[in-house]
Amino acid sequence: MESTLTEEFKAKAAHICARYPRRDAALIPLLAEIQKEHGFIAEEAMDALARLLEIPYSRVKAVTTFYTMFKRAPAGRYHLQVCRNISCHMAGAPGLLESLRAKLGIKEGETTRDGLFTLSAVECLGACGSAPVMMVNEIYFENLTAGKLDAVLEDLRHNRLKDLGL
Repeated sequence: MESTLTEEFKAKAAHICARYPRRDAALIPLLAEIQKEHGFIAEEAMDALARLLEIPYSRVKAVTTFYTMFKRAPAGRYHLQVCRNISCHMAGAPGLLESLRAKLGIKEGETTRDGLFTLSAVECLGACGSAPVMMVNEIYFENLTAGKLDAVLEDLRHNRLKDLGL
């Protein structure tokens, strides 16, 4: 199982861990590196990381499952995360989420057949002042309306958001 962490990853891990007073403090940045490398964090990778950091597997699993930024299964090219917290809810997020379900033909947690979109409803994206908010991969789309949402989907489908890193 240790083989799930490549030698290249282990070298990066040593460099990252050196920035912290204790190796285990590097848990979140190392999980981010695993996801960057593989697109998600598999159980085997969590187990190998726990052994590398010499911490319980349960701690790695708890952190991975707590933070919505970590994917535990392969996802689409674009991970659409719609905030459902109170500010976004009051500003229209339920309607936007329903619109996404209908337009993409999927439910929360599912990926479109073409592998382009994965849809999630998340508890908070920390942008209450510009609600409703959706995060696509690492990019925020704020003050969303039905029209803006349609434009974002169209741009994503046609790969027109390269300048944003998408």
